[in-house]
Amino acid sequence: MSSVFPTKGNLIATKKSLSLAQTGFDLMDRKRNILIREMMGMIDDAKVIQSRINAAFAEAYAALQTANITTGAIHSIVPGVGIDNGFSVLRRSVMGVEIPMVKYKKEVARPAYALLSTGTTLDIAYQKFSEVKELCARLAEVENTIYRLAIAIKKTQKRVGALKNIIIPDHEQTIARITEVLDEKEREEFIRMKVIKATKKK
Repeated sequence: MSSVFPTKGNLIATKKSLSLAQTGFDLMDRKRNILIREMMGMIDDAKVIQSRINAAFAEAYAALQTANITTGAIHSIVPGVGIDNGFSVLRRSVMGVEIPMVKYKKEVARPAYALLSTGTTLDIAYQKFSEVKELCARLAEVENTIYRLAIAIKKTQKRVGALKNIIIPDHEQTIARITEVLDEKEREEFIRMKVIKATKKK
């Protein structure tokens, strides 16, 4: 309990502080619930995307294996595939938490190898790995979002806990103590005035 001197001014000030703390608690509690809902939705998204990636990788590697068998070893073709610069990272805010948005500008697939010397099996493998790339970008965004939201939820939970378990009870106890002291002073003053009045009458 804080040792605030029991005056009417301090009582009013503490009541204002309590009101602010309660408002802060309500806002923080609401923020925490919104962040948790957002994160739970993202976790569901991550599970779906991860499942799709697993299937896409399986299909891509199967297609690559088929391409290797039908076309021959394709390691000499790989250096001809350029670096993809279609990715960009933007930001959005959820209750003050910065969330990354991984954007991918999909272009028409133009294989960087000679079509005459390769078969359709390599084209299929190329397409499958392009799909994997897009899914990986989406998963990176979702997992990073989950991580940032989890940190924000942890910080918000600490603040909510401090307001609920420490600050608000401390203010309530201070108000009760000051009110008790002031009430006692009023009673003493009332009795003193009655004694003075009775003495004057005598």
